[in-house]
Amino acid sequence: MASKKLKFYVIAGEASGDLHGSNLIKALRLENYELEFRSWGGDKMQAEGGNVVKHIRELAFMGFIEVIANLRTILRNIKVCKADIEAFQPDAIILIDYPGFNLRIAEWAKEKGIKVIYYISPQVWAWKQSRVHKIKRCVDHMYVILPFEKEFYEKFDYAVEYLGHPLLDAIDNFKADQLSKEEFYSNYNLNDKPIIAILPGSRKQEVSVKLPIMLEAVKNYTNYQIVVAGAPSLDVEFYSTLKSDDVKIIHGKTYDLLSFSEAAIVTSGTATLETALLGIPEVVCYKGSEISYRIAKRLIKIKYISLVNLIMDREVVKELIQHECNSTNIQLELDKILLGGNSRNHMLEDFAELKNKLGAGGASRNVAQSLLKTILP
Repeated sequence: MASKKLKFYVIAGEASGDLHGSNLIKALRLENYELEFRSWGGDKMQAEGGNVVKHIRELAFMGFIEVIANLRTILRNIKVCKADIEAFQPDAIILIDYPGFNLRIAEWAKEKGIKVIYYISPQVWAWKQSRVHKIKRCVDHMYVILPFEKEFYEKFDYAVEYLGHPLLDAIDNFKADQLSKEEFYSNYNLNDKPIIAILPGSRKQEVSVKLPIMLEAVKNYTNYQIVVAGAPSLDVEFYSTLKSDDVKIIHGKTYDLLSFSEAAIVTSGTATLETALLGIPEVVCYKGSEISYRIAKRLIKIKYISLVNLIMDREVVKELIQHECNSTNIQLELDKILLGGNSRNHMLEDFAELKNKLGAGGASRNVAQSLLKTILP
């Protein structure tokens, strides 16, 4: 048993960060030390004793225009966060992705002599590679969750650790407690038709843009039932203005929904990898404001936007981006993966290869054990 209580301040700004943060907190608690957490996160981190003081629903700003429009709020949040960290006096802060905010906190914390741990690297390999220099200055230890990130950082003479991808653990944990198909259908009043799942994102702005397009694409699939994965931060009333009565919304059961689906239409992000690891064929969509898209297109240095394709370094899932993200194209790609045949089979084979690339599970516990070694004297 540790001689004193260890205090960690954990900061996540999005739903995926809340998931990974909760699993890390859970894994740290299993190591039999006396620990205290204070965090910026969501319901999952709160459930694991993260003591959330600022919820992700107040933090998720998407795109260049929205960030600029909310800059005063963001700067105020940074000021509040710094004051709260100083009052809490943690042994270390654990930053989870969310780079625009977290790198500012990292720089300040380093100056204050607080140990800075970064779990889940910002996607500096995609754009703003200059941020690597700030990371080297301000971050004491970096844990990455994509195999190619270790090699990327080596080019900058910065050692990082890859200890597996935490989604493997999250999905294994889900499968251990998974509802049966009969229970799931009964609990949510679903009929006996096969499901097409729609994952339109977790932010109000992106859902407002993409969900109507996704629903238009599936309106003629009368042999299927259409079910939307509701984001924890968005309420049912918000979705009711965007959908017809025959479309179901299910909150908080995205893995169950996906696992019982024939195919999925998925917004780019962590959900693309979750869908693949659950073995569900998917079409990936992205659509933002025209100005944000044009700026991003000039700055981003990667061939793909989905984690599936990035990890495999080739097109495994179809990406429909901006102007290509329309109901006609979505339907065309959905037909290919719903009707069986080569497209569906090849995608499922690629998903199996993808899982092998990510390695063994246990990432959350591996990181927890390594992290404690870096903190303890």
